[in-house]
Amino acid sequence: MAEKDLNRRSFITKSTVGALGAATLLAACSNEKTPVAETPVPDLLDRAPDGKVIKAGLVGCGGRGTGAAINFLDAGPNLEIVALGDVFQDKIDNCREQLKTERGVEIADEKCFLGFDAYQKVIDSGVDLVLLCTPPHFRPVHVEAAVNARKNVFMEKPCAVDPVGARSVLASSKKAEALGLSMVSGTIRRVQKDYMITQQKVKNGEIGEIVGANILRNGGALWFRKRQPQWTDMEYMLRNWVNFCWLSGDHITEQFIHEVDVMSWFVGKNPLKAVGYGGRQRRITGDQYDFFSVEYVYENGMRTHAASRQINGCTNSKVERIIGTNGVANASGEILDAEGNRVWTYPKWEEGVTDPKWRVTNPFVQEHINLVTAIRTGKPVNDAEAQVNSTITTIMGRIAAYTGKDVSWEEVMNSDLYLGPKTYSFGPVEGIKSGIPLAGVENKLS
Repeated sequence: MAEKDLNRRSFITKSTVGALGAATLLAACSNEKTPVAETPVPDLLDRAPDGKVIKAGLVGCGGRGTGAAINFLDAGPNLEIVALGDVFQDKIDNCREQLKTERGVEIADEKCFLGFDAYQKVIDSGVDLVLLCTPPHFRPVHVEAAVNARKNVFMEKPCAVDPVGARSVLASSKKAEALGLSMVSGTIRRVQKDYMITQQKVKNGEIGEIVGANILRNGGALWFRKRQPQWTDMEYMLRNWVNFCWLSGDHITEQFIHEVDVMSWFVGKNPLKAVGYGGRQRRITGDQYDFFSVEYVYENGMRTHAASRQINGCTNSKVERIIGTNGVANASGEILDAEGNRVWTYPKWEEGVTDPKWRVTNPFVQEHINLVTAIRTGKPVNDAEAQVNSTITTIMGRIAAYTGKDVSWEEVMNSDLYLGPKTYSFGPVEGIKSGIPLAGVENKLS
């Protein structure tokens, strides 16, 4: 790959296809604590109210899409999956079989649509709601089409892989608001009761002023597909989509967005810039990294650190620590004081708590409960802007790591970066770089 293709501008403006210890940060903190109000327990429904039948269509029939369809059916009464769309017949067949076996749902042959235009056929099939669960590259176009057809939307995370797509989703969400439609995103934690109460405690000042965050997601490698002789470029990439940046946004955007979204939610603001690094040691297909480490800088000088790794045989951990002047919050349900003493923990249902107000509904189902409830009560919900902001935050981190350069929020929000082809067919895909991004300048012997 030519060195000229590796500068920051090529990753921002060129269309391509291709804990910190609490003691350190709290050393100067005051021990004075301001009394805070008791945090109320959110009243989340564990089942959507009854009402007229809501018919949904699924676009993207892989594992997550099939799971989302089942989650939707589990959200309440009189809910139906009536249409399926995908580019692969085997995905449709597997989804139909799983829906029939697990929920007794049969999808008619004439409601199963195959091809790159299947999303539009699902939208036009008489549904009230669409579940958009394809690889995220396709999300912006699918969201726009659904909103233009005045359909309510569930969209899996992330909402885009590039700034052009993120801005498109934001525009679609504004149109959805004006039309009174509901849009719910698949970032799950914002509808999970233990996270919700912890976030509210932080917002109420129980750890003082937020001064930083330490966010980690270290786990094993994701799945991959070995290329088969009969597969074209397009089929190989689509079947191996989590390993190609133009389809997934790299794992910092496709998977780590969950933890980055938690960070953004608790911190309550978007970063001004990102600086980071990453690389690839073990991944054997595609064009992505297998680790990232990114520092985000905010307008008040605050800094947060977010790092993710997908390599087998290493220590795994998930950390979501929000650091304040008077203590630390672990986002899933714990508050520590400045000396590290636990002062509050979420009452765990699994540990024998029997009061139903503390029960945490499966967040993958809770999303759909909230969406169905909004539709049936005539009180629309729309969390798209939060997901757009979290998606942009991860894209900043990815570009910073790929280039080794500081990348600002303003640069990314105004960027014309578009990843992937503009038209789709099963055949060669021109312009995908075979190498991985290499930051900096190559060392050369004199």
